[in-house]
Amino acid sequence: MDHFLYRDGVLHAEDVALPEIAAAVGTPFYVYSTATLERHFKLFDDGLAGLDHLICYAMKANSNQAVLKTLAALGAGMDVVSGGEYLRARAAGVPGERIVFSGVGKTRAEMRLALEGGVRQVNLESEPEMLALSEVAAGMGVVVPVSVRVNPDVDAKTHEKIATGKAENKFGIPISRASDVYAQAARLPGLKVVGIDVHIGSQLTDLAPYEQAFLLVAALTERLRAEGHDIRRLDLGGGLGIPYERSNQAPPLPTEYCDLIRRTVGHLGCEIELEPGRLIAGNAGLMVSSVIYLKSGEDRDFLILDSAMNDLIRPSMYASFHEIVPVAEPAPGIEPRRYDVVGPVCESGDTFARQRLMSPVQAGDLVAFRSAGAYGAVMSSEYNTRALIPEVLVKEDQFAVIRARPTFDEIINRDIIPEWL
Repeated sequence: MDHFLYRDGVLHAEDVALPEIAAAVGTPFYVYSTATLERHFKLFDDGLAGLDHLICYAMKANSNQAVLKTLAALGAGMDVVSGGEYLRARAAGVPGERIVFSGVGKTRAEMRLALEGGVRQVNLESEPEMLALSEVAAGMGVVVPVSVRVNPDVDAKTHEKIATGKAENKFGIPISRASDVYAQAARLPGLKVVGIDVHIGSQLTDLAPYEQAFLLVAALTERLRAEGHDIRRLDLGGGLGIPYERSNQAPPLPTEYCDLIRRTVGHLGCEIELEPGRLIAGNAGLMVSSVIYLKSGEDRDFLILDSAMNDLIRPSMYASFHEIVPVAEPAPGIEPRRYDVVGPVCESGDTFARQRLMSPVQAGDLVAFRSAGAYGAVMSSEYNTRALIPEVLVKEDQFAVIRARPTFDEIINRDIIPEWL
């Protein structure tokens, strides 16, 4: 469920009509719904009620500080994967004890940054990283809580570019080597083993891979405890999918996911950490664009928008689907047409959809890309010297710009010309 509905023939974000925002900030722009963000977070938090738990929002999905503060006010922790994300979370007011530092390639500088500012735990991905963190922590005279990310070699049955739990993926240590790696971690200065971390991929639409992975983690927990380790936290990652294409079967609900967690690991008495990102932010956002031209080709019609692959790269990068709807509600019974929906970037890959059946639109009309709140603005760029588009947050009948569109002078003046030129 989201809070983007037609009212009086116009698509609204909560109680704000999208044309009102377009008139204020121009197009294209991203718009996020506070009510949807809050609702999706609470689905996870309520789903684990009665279990000791912390929902750590995976801020790589959408790291705008206004989004972070909205979730932090509900008690969310943050899952960060870079020093920049760590600083962004702290700037949004998230305390270090609610920040989990993940990521496969943490540098010593990033480790030092987190240890100086405070961190709930560091999820280790390899033995070299473990040795580096031990050196940094010992050199600073601190002890840092750690979990080791295990790779269970479970096929998440998702897109190959977002699968993370198979043996050929770069993430974690093989689960078969866990006993040796945990024994080594326990001997190193500056580290305190507190848990196990697992994350098998993103946009999962089936609970079976989760069940397989969580049962392996449950067995590993009992084995490591028998070997003398105080395993008190289980970081089970995130990755639950959202319904990008509403005509398809909907992915499992967070309540079903949480019930699975209770069945598979709930008996272990561990604190449960989850790292949802896409499911919290994805359907909480739209990208709104204007139609520049309708162009007739040899065998197809092109819908040319003022948004492009640099604004929303998922269709080009993952061949992903986003529902594209007119902001003005189509009249009942209107005959749909097929369009190739494209942007103005000088690449054939700048294509959002091919032969998409949708309601007819005209030049100057507004269209909205649904499910664009996650991996949209955070993955955008200034390719073709196109300005990053504004982000807007709506709360009931109010809206605010939470990232402004830069001017071309601001973009161009970041370049530094050498003195010999």
